[in-house]
Amino acid sequence: MPLMGSLYIGSSGLQTSQNALNTTAHNLSNMDTVGYTRQQVQQSSRSYNTLSIDVKSINNKQTGLGVNYSRVKHVRDYFLDKMYRRESGRSMFYQVSTEVMEEVQSQLGEMNGEAFQTTITDFWTAVQELAKDPASSVTQGLLVQRAAEFIQRAEAVYEGLCAYQDNLNAQVKQQVDKINSYGQKILALNDAIRKVEAGGVEKANDLRDSRDTILDELSQMADINFGEDASGAVWVQIEGMDFVKGEVSYEIGIYEDKATGFYTPFWYQNATYKTMDDGSREYNIDGAEVFDLTREISSDLNTDIGGLKAMLLARGDHRADYTDIEKDYDSVSQSILMNIQAEFDQLIHVVATKVNSVLAEAAGVTTGNLTVDDGNGGTITLQNVKYCTADGNYMRKDDGSPIQMFAKSATDGYRKVKLAADVVDAQGNVVIKAGEECWVYNEEKPGSDTEAREDGSLYSIKNLQVDPELMQKPSMLGFRLADGSEDKATANALKEAFTEEIYTLNPNVKKTSSFVDYYSDLVSQVANSGYQFRHIFTNQENTVEGITSAREQVVGVSSDEELSNMIKFQNAYNASSRYINVIDEMLEHILSTLGA
Repeated sequence: MPLMGSLYIGSSGLQTSQNALNTTAHNLSNMDTVGYTRQQVQQSSRSYNTLSIDVKSINNKQTGLGVNYSRVKHVRDYFLDKMYRRESGRSMFYQVSTEVMEEVQSQLGEMNGEAFQTTITDFWTAVQELAKDPASSVTQGLLVQRAAEFIQRAEAVYEGLCAYQDNLNAQVKQQVDKINSYGQKILALNDAIRKVEAGGVEKANDLRDSRDTILDELSQMADINFGEDASGAVWVQIEGMDFVKGEVSYEIGIYEDKATGFYTPFWYQNATYKTMDDGSREYNIDGAEVFDLTREISSDLNTDIGGLKAMLLARGDHRADYTDIEKDYDSVSQSILMNIQAEFDQLIHVVATKVNSVLAEAAGVTTGNLTVDDGNGGTITLQNVKYCTADGNYMRKDDGSPIQMFAKSATDGYRKVKLAADVVDAQGNVVIKAGEECWVYNEEKPGSDTEAREDGSLYSIKNLQVDPELMQKPSMLGFRLADGSEDKATANALKEAFTEEIYTLNPNVKKTSSFVDYYSDLVSQVANSGYQFRHIFTNQENTVEGITSAREQVVGVSSDEELSNMIKFQNAYNASSRYINVIDEMLEHILSTLGA
């Protein structure tokens, strides 16, 4: 080969070594950059010039034309990426569930010295003191005071649970907004990567790192599938539905329930809508929800993946009360907050109704059928209702209505009706004559969710108070019979109400408890569930750490390896430089000799 041509061989060595050094320096400078993937230099030889062909020789006579910097390899393992993103999503699911359970424990006050258990114990102590001296105004006043504290503290606990529900609801919207922004970023990066790699020579490795980092973060929010098409663009599915595909990012919508204010993520492309007069759209999201929250949560089914799904499950879809346990416990059992709300409200409900029923029995309230005026000139028969005469005075208020320790805020406990027929007892004696008035108990109306929460008929935390009149005058209780003796029977009945072990947390629990033990069982249930979530989360963290370590061995930058490569490429650069110097000296010698 002519000497001038040999200079190009040395030049290719200089250029290739310099580019390799640049890549090595890029790796070293990004050792601590989150999401960076090490880049690996690949070199190849240029074409050979064939000088002569000799079939008798092992090889033809050829001369090389130098070296090529063929490409910079983006070192990743698709299998490890897929496994990492799935397991990190599962880890985030249990992390959110663990955090929610710990917050519930905090709301119950068991971790900061404001335990609700103390309030129950104080109320129970007041009942015991009343049983010792029922006619004492001191013990009566203490009972009413402790009852008021019981309701106030219960309301504070329940409102705390509701406030955390709202907090989770706000986080749901934030997460959906972030997911949608990630979809737009992936589209932009897909486009930028295609432009860079369109020539088939250069690789947009740093852009790919940014895209992979987004996929890592997206996988923690929801269960995703992903892949890369022939042009280098990534497609993404969330919960089995297309999220990023081709030139489109399918935005996730947020549906706000008008009754609860709770958000539900849904797919615009799967929902139907009607256009309102003001131009806005009213969506029907039935079947368009992003997450199917009715499915069993199981690792085998891969239904326990994604922090957003965990938030939606923990939050639930409404404020739960005791009626949810009676009507359809399965509808609240998977939601941490709704389950606790329902079980806690059930405790308050049974305490309130049981105490009221003891006082009602003392006031002469009985059960039977009544025929009353309907107010429109006709009559109506009330079947199996609780009622009492209008002229009693023991355990009665000034208007003759039975005293209720726990009254409803929105509606009255009793209503006065006019009888259209005589009321007779079991012996046939007329108890109340036709035309007279009596007090009838206003029954609760669980009904549907909406009805139960709007008609104010429930003895629920949100609708309870200690009777204001009783708060002003606790001595109304009296606990002194017509003959002047103390009513120890009613006081003891209140005491027995607190010790009866006939209550269960939910239909799936067989253990029966008293009022005092019920709350202990509720706290134990929360603690056990929290321990289980924490245990699963810890194990999942270890799994993710193992996969992360394996992935780092592939994508991570090793300073020792890169420094070794730097020395190697530096030596290659020096060798090419010396080669060029030798060729230069030879040319100078030839020119000097010929010139002489």
